[in-house]
Amino acid sequence: MGHMFIFGLGYSSKAIASLLGGWRIEATGRNGTHSFDDEDGVRAALTRASHVLSSVPPTEGGDPVLARYGDALSHSWLGYLSSTGVYGDTAGAWVDETSPVGTGRRSARAEADLAWLAKGARIFRLPGIYGPGRSPLDRVREGKAHRIDLPGQVFSRVHVDDIANGVVAALDAPPGAYNLADNLPASAATVTEEACRLLGLDPPPLQSLDEAGLSPMARGFYAENRRVANGKARRVLGWDPTFPTYREGLAAILAGERAPAAP
Repeated sequence: MGHMFIFGLGYSSKAIASLLGGWRIEATGRNGTHSFDDEDGVRAALTRASHVLSSVPPTEGGDPVLARYGDALSHSWLGYLSSTGVYGDTAGAWVDETSPVGTGRRSARAEADLAWLAKGARIFRLPGIYGPGRSPLDRVREGKAHRIDLPGQVFSRVHVDDIANGVVAALDAPPGAYNLADNLPASAATVTEEACRLLGLDPPPLQSLDEAGLSPMARGFYAENRRVANGKARRVLGWDPTFPTYREGLAAILAGERAPAAP
């Protein structure tokens, strides 16, 4: 058993922690055990930890974890939850861990990704994350789902449970970058249609980007088009996604919602 310190105990990192049965977990974040700004407490916790994972995104000023605590991160196992946004737009072409990074709109993320790599971390590059309580099913029910008419545009995604499984599989893996993505990139409109089918609802109308009235951040999501290959994670980590496509993932989420509560 180990002792994991997590910077930023959020949606994905909580799923990871839940798989570490018997481990001691300390963390920063709203649900954590330490305030990020409690430097004495965090540094003391880092001396106790055998493993360190960060899910804290960078800011325009750089990676806040490395900036404040980088000198205390000499652990043999470091992990960082990054983004496949570091690959930028490839016009729908496949990317893997050998593809160039830093060409997209997320330059701060790419810089943080490479900085953690330089420290010998395991970098988990994640596409669109979904799971219970945070999926297209929720957006459809809330009336916030869109179908944007962009022929040929696809995205990769990953279920939160598969992120957790991938990180745990990497506890004995060498440092380096690993793409954790499912096997079937698809358009956001196609995934929304599947969510509607499962819920027995009519899909929202097809719209142009201008008609949808999206925020600048949401529009930025549609500015990139790529397929993310997961072959290295499968080969090196022995990882195989439990939810190989959005179809299995959405169906499992809905089944979990409809299952009777345990007594």
